[in-house]
Amino acid sequence: MENSKSGNVDLDFSFSEVDKSNKKGFITMFLIMLGFTLFSGSMLTGATLGNGLNSRNLILAIAIGNGILAIYSALLAYIGAKTSLSTHLLSKYSFGETGSKFGSLLLTIAQIGWFGVGVSMFSIPVSELLNINVYIVAYISGALMTYTAFHGIKAVAILSSVAVPSILILGGLSIIKATNDIGGISGLIEIEPTQSLTLATAISLCVGSFISGGTLTADFVRFAKSTKSAIITTVIAFFFGNSIMFIFGAIGGMVYGTPDVSDVLATQGFLLIGVIVLGFNVWTTNDNGLYSSSLALSSVINIKKKKTVIINGILGTVFAIFINNNFIGFLSILSTTLPGIGSIIIADYYIVKKRNYSTFENANLEKINYIALASWLIGFVLSNLLPGIPPLNGIIVTIVIYTVTMKFKLNISKG
Repeated sequence: MENSKSGNVDLDFSFSEVDKSNKKGFITMFLIMLGFTLFSGSMLTGATLGNGLNSRNLILAIAIGNGILAIYSALLAYIGAKTSLSTHLLSKYSFGETGSKFGSLLLTIAQIGWFGVGVSMFSIPVSELLNINVYIVAYISGALMTYTAFHGIKAVAILSSVAVPSILILGGLSIIKATNDIGGISGLIEIEPTQSLTLATAISLCVGSFISGGTLTADFVRFAKSTKSAIITTVIAFFFGNSIMFIFGAIGGMVYGTPDVSDVLATQGFLLIGVIVLGFNVWTTNDNGLYSSSLALSSVINIKKKKTVIINGILGTVFAIFINNNFIGFLSILSTTLPGIGSIIIADYYIVKKRNYSTFENANLEKINYIALASWLIGFVLSNLLPGIPPLNGIIVTIVIYTVTMKFKLNISKG
């Protein structure tokens, strides 16, 4: 298919629907989505949860948090596979041609941040192992990750085929070692948290850990051959895949009393193999994140993804260590700013437009839908003011306000 904006062939389909000839089968999509969510950064969140919760609340937080993510992402997965459009093109239907740039910019910043977290997670243990300055390692690894992301969805799929099984094996060995060191499952259950963390905060951290990825689900599943495979691979990835990574990190954090994955692996004698496996894992997820953030920036500044990959890769690499040092604050911001974007796309597609989107080339898009922007703002503000779980509050409030207001607007326009 030709790019509708530039007239040149664009295999990333930055400005158009994915052509049927470029659709991927279930196995390829399964590996891509698992490679996306089996992210060692989630182990950092898991370790924080393990240090702040008892066993019962830990399981509850992971189940509820990833349940919210799975439902939210699956709804977006269906839309992406059905329309063959990226998140940023879909947002034009609800936010408007120009208004959609706001959400795309937020998602760009979020994914650049995650790219930085991944770069630092790989660079810190490598610098310790080889006694090399961490910034030198970060700049080199960031450049290499940017290079593979430059080659698009095919490179992401190849990396995923190596990263997915290797991280599962390493995580399994780490759990077995930690469980043996603490005296078995009974020893795990008896561990008391070293820090205080409320259940609501813990769930928010779970949601915040991958809400940016969940909002960008359509960027990947638009390549799926069917909506069924898109939904199944998304639910498995976001619920089971993300939960596994939380558990890997949580058990290590509980047993050894540290949220640092590198410290856990070093204590267990797995640092060298851990650096190799985490390298593949981080590389895979970072390429996914850089791929999505570059599609987002393409939507904002209207240039091809190939060029925005380089821009975002440089930014993520430069700020990698800083973002890693402020990780929990970064997650908290994501958990309340990003859900509103996907929520408006969901409400617009399923409720307001009743799954009746015209093809993108024939879509009659308004410039700015101020109702969408106002709904996002109100949802963001009330997410933290209302009791309960902030990201869930934001999703519900945004959907309700957008739906009610848009239906009122449509009724008025009909006379």
